[in-house]
Amino acid sequence: MVISVPSHRRTIRDAMLGGGRQLHKPLRCAFYDGIPGQGLAAALAEATGSVSLSRTPATDGSVGGKAARNVLILMSDTGGGHRASAEALRDAFRLDFGDAYQVFVRDLGKEYGGWPLNDMERSYKFMIRHVRLWKVAFHGTSPRWVHGMYLTALAYLYANEVVAGMMKYKPDVIISVHPLMQHIPLWVLKWQSLQPKVPFFTVITDLNTCHPTWFHHGVTRCYCPSAEVAKRALTRGLDPSQIRVYGLPIRPSFCRAVLDKDELRKELGLHPELPAVLLMGGGEGMGPVEETAKALGHELYDHRRRRPAGQVVVVCGRNQALRSTLQSLTWKVPVKVPLQMPNLRCAFQVDASLCCKRLFGWC
Repeated sequence: MVISVPSHRRTIRDAMLGGGRQLHKPLRCAFYDGIPGQGLAAALAEATGSVSLSRTPATDGSVGGKAARNVLILMSDTGGGHRASAEALRDAFRLDFGDAYQVFVRDLGKEYGGWPLNDMERSYKFMIRHVRLWKVAFHGTSPRWVHGMYLTALAYLYANEVVAGMMKYKPDVIISVHPLMQHIPLWVLKWQSLQPKVPFFTVITDLNTCHPTWFHHGVTRCYCPSAEVAKRALTRGLDPSQIRVYGLPIRPSFCRAVLDKDELRKELGLHPELPAVLLMGGGEGMGPVEETAKALGHELYDHRRRRPAGQVVVVCGRNQALRSTLQSLTWKVPVKVPLQMPNLRCAFQVDASLCCKRLFGWC
């Protein structure tokens, strides 16, 4: 008989205070590794075959006498991650290539589509407040024949508007950072005989479980944040030559120290000595953030010595009700709830002992 003995699981407090392997590692940016020309923006530019990485862009919007190339990034404000990814990529293009590229970040559905494309943001916010409805929508549209027919119908219905919106920017490269921004633009490009003249890239922003609409056979490249997502892409029929693993989009400023650590702690009102745990719930502050914060507050309190062993920084995004609730509670450890998302960058540089972004477990 073979008896399996479970290994000892270290608590958050033990990991933070007990030495040994640390929970956090030096931050590495998928889009910008601290060396110009080494991030995903450079990989995208190189994949188009348009600009050599060794070429220095001119400051007048041209490169080597050629006009700047236009990059159109398609996103939707359904959660904070898609816009953040688009802006991270935009900033990386500027950092790597200066004026060699003009980068436009646009919500194609809201600006140029009709219902339901122009109502996705409101619908998303409604569904995340009703988890069962979101679950039905997520799994109900997963089969290819379901979302294929649905998106094809929308493409036919709003083809003229989408064409006008896309051609307004005369894109040389199109990048999608949203699962619903593949099928319709690609079909429109095909109908306009512009595919494959315009390279089309997908940058997936979900770490593991992805909706099948992320994966479209017609893309030039599909950039995945993890090996697990790359396996899903293969399962969905993408060719290995289309798939690249590059990590999640991270804004270049995350990799660049802006202030002294002690100054940042003082600016955020953090305890100068206690280790800090960063808790996030995305742009909408969704998931069991309150329950997790309470559990962290209990775990980070040293009951034997009757004193805090750590502190918690909770980012609620646009969820003001959650922020008010957390601020009204009585805590045994220092808990800070920053008002604005820009403080998140400072929080990472202060002491990101643990980054815990809680999402729906069933997706």
